[in-house]
Parts: sequence; structure tokens; C-alpha cells
Amino acid sequence: MPELETLDALNSTDRIIAAFERDGACIVANAMPEELRTMVSDELAPFIEDTAFGRDEFTGKKTQRTGALVARCPSCREVVTNAEVMDLAKEFLSPFSKKLLLNTTQAINISPGEGAQDLHRDRFAWGTNLPKEIETQLSTIWALTEFSEANGATRIVPGSHRWDWQRQAQPEEICQAVMEPGSVLLFTGSVIHSGGRNKSTQQRIGLNITYCLGWLRQEENQYLSCPPEVAKDLSPELQDLLGYTQGDYALGYYSAPTPSTPGTSGILPPENAVGQKVRKKD
Repeated sequence: MPELETLDALNSTDRIIAAFERDGACIVANAMPEELRTMVSDELAPFIEDTAFGRDEFTGKKTQRTGALVARCPSCREVVTNAEVMDLAKEFLSPFSKKLLLNTTQAINISPGEGAQDLHRDRFAWGTNLPKEIETQLSTIWALTEFSEANGATRIVPGSHRWDWQRQAQPEEICQAVMEPGSVLLFTGSVIHSGGRNKSTQQRIGLNITYCLGWLRQEENQYLSCPPEVAKDLSPELQDLLGYTQGDYALGYYSAPTPSTPGTSGILPPENAVGQKVRKKD
């Protein structure tokens, strides 16, 4: 049975990239301070409680997926903008894009009795038209509770990011990302994975935060999950991640649908929507 490498520091960028090249994933232990984990858990609890279970087998009929974390959960913003993860994401995705975007934010609660999710690759959200050599995203799952074999720890197929799309994983090729609360699973958009079966009596709760290339459409529509009236009070770094900045030369401009002041009828930079000046482009 294969195993994932577990590292002890998020700033081990070279070792994480090496693990990505070899396995497509790795675990970093003790990546989230206990105080922050408690804050995140407490802030999320009422939203998770109010979240409906999934509508089908893939989303999980005993799984709750709570989004819009940037707008709903102030403490999650610290997780989204974790400096070490941001450096890693930029390093990993830089061969394919000058900028990256926040792709998804979800708290995933797998309840007892949930079956294993179908194995899949996250990059298939954009189909199979992009060349395999282009990595579309970097994904994280932060453990807010223990992730065990019994309660549905994420299933990973190490090395599958190098496989042909058609190849199916065999049971002996699958491992689980067993980790303690506060640890984080890091994986590429190309590696085969899924939520595990929860055959325990405990809930398995994690934060699924993913980053994608700046020229792809985000899976979670951040402009609806975190509209300008909320985003205007966030840091410039977080505004950029959400997409309130222009990518390359012309990606992301807009025009005000009902201009209220002179000079706002034409093409506008996204920063204008959150009351910011245009920031220097990389």
C-alpha cells in the first residue's frame, strides 16, 4: 500500500515540489496553529449546521459542503492567504500563468455513514482540452478534525498525476491522507483523489481551499460568493486572489451597468469595483 510523505514545515517548498513531482501530493503536519483552528471551527459551525447535504452520490448525501468562506468566516481569510501556501502556489503555477486566483473555498463535513466519493481529478472541472503538461491548480485540505482511515480521510492515488486520463486506479494503488487536526494535505489538480468512506461515529471536517491559473474561470464564482460590497473591506492581496484585479493585459475588465458618475461608462479595471486604485501588475 503506498503512503504519502509527511513534512513538518510549510516552508519546505523544494521538498513539497519534489513530492508533487513524484506523488502529486504530500501532507504537512501542524500547519495551522490550534488557536486559529479553534476560531475557524467556531465561526464555521453555524454555517455548516445550516448547510444541506449533497444532492447526489458525488457531492455526498451525508456530506455538507459550505462555501463563501471569505465572506462568511473572517478567520478563514488568514488560511486562504497563508504566506507559505501562497509562495508554494505561485512557485508551482508560475510556469503556466503570471497570476493565480482563488478557485474554491469549502468546508467539507463528511458525516458517519457516508460512502467513499468517486475517484476523480480536480482539473476535469475544465474538461480534458488543456494539455496534460499544464497544471491547472494547487489544492489544499486543512484538517479541522482528525482525518483517519475510519472517518473518511481523503483518498489519494500517488503518482496518478502522470497517468493517461483513461487509466483506472486499483485498490492497492490508493492510500488515505491520515493526519492530525491542524495538518494540511497539499495536492495537484492532476492527481486522482476523493473523499473517503466514513465508517466511524465522528464527523470529518476539513477546509478545501484551492488556487488556479489566473486565466481560468474559477469553480466557485467568487464575485457572487464575495461581491464588491463585501470585498471592498478586504486586504488588496485577498481582493486580487478573488479576482478584483486585471490579469495580464485585458482579463477581467468591466463596465458599470448603470453609471452614476461621469467617466464610468467605459471600460473599467476591476479595482474600481472595490474602491481601489489600479495596482501595479507583475
